[in-house]
Amino acid sequence: MQKINVALCSFGMSGWVFHAPFVDAYPGFNLYGVWERSEKKAAAAYRGIQSFNSLDEMLADDAVELVIVNTPTYTHFEFAKKALQHHKHVLVEKAFTTTVAEAEELVELAKENNCILGVFQNRRYDSDLKTVKKVLDEGLLGEIKEVEFHYDRFAIELSPKTHKETSNAGAGLLHDLGPHLIDQALYLFGMPHSVFGFIANTRPQSIVNDYIDMLLFYNGFNVRLKAGLIVKEPQPSFIVHGTNGSLLKPRADVQEDELKKGSKPGNAGWGKEDDKGKGLLNILKDGETIRTAMISEQGDYMELYNKWYDAIINNEPAPVTGQDGVNVMRIIQAVQESHNNKKVIAL
Repeated sequence: MQKINVALCSFGMSGWVFHAPFVDAYPGFNLYGVWERSEKKAAAAYRGIQSFNSLDEMLADDAVELVIVNTPTYTHFEFAKKALQHHKHVLVEKAFTTTVAEAEELVELAKENNCILGVFQNRRYDSDLKTVKKVLDEGLLGEIKEVEFHYDRFAIELSPKTHKETSNAGAGLLHDLGPHLIDQALYLFGMPHSVFGFIANTRPQSIVNDYIDMLLFYNGFNVRLKAGLIVKEPQPSFIVHGTNGSLLKPRADVQEDELKKGSKPGNAGWGKEDDKGKGLLNILKDGETIRTAMISEQGDYMELYNKWYDAIINNEPAPVTGQDGVNVMRIIQAVQESHNNKKVIAL
């Protein structure tokens, strides 16, 4: 199997939890190196890899083929642009960029340099969303009329990650959890024709938005996307109503927790929810109401890396393209405009 040399732009939580374990485990990838600014943790954890002292040093290495930009959002455009100019394939974490213009420039630059550019939207491969997609694909709910997705947490204290709590471009929940919610909606339903949004600061001393409420308007139905940091009691994170029934599903994917505990991708039972993660499917069948506690699909972030490998080696479509990133940024921009002007924004 042909190997692709991969370099990470950092080895913080996303590097050691979400990227390095999968790159190291996937037979088609070689974890070649990491840009480490101070402590050399990656080199200690993965012996034999390169530890770069600067982005320029990393990009100057001709052996590097794929760069994963896993740094604060306000750096994404600069770092991704430099990598593309060095003819590297680039995978950028969410939020893709801070503006639509930046996202569009990266897409054009990738085309000019014949590079593959995409966004790391691992939540498409959560057990939760895979379960919702299966129900929709099978048409069990009939014609969809109302959708509501939540990404809620209870975190009143400010994050110790200062870049998330300062007025940097891209700081705040709209650019943090918002891209997950928006991407999931666009993945399932496509682009809406218009958007309405409300943004707020709810935590004491917060100077960045930490509450978002978005309405995406489609022909015949609406999708509501909400995220907040003062939600103590869990509620269904996926609510879908159709002419034939309803689906209620908690957000219960276990992969992030497993990774933080040191579990490796591919271990026995990987990505399988426990019973508390079951969703409720309530549908009509032959005139009778049938309520079912649904067993969830198995989550697996390795699917994303597998598809990325096929995109680079076999010219298959990237799992989440740069244009997908542009579309998410268009929604974010429309939500900001809607909030500022208190009106629905046509796309």
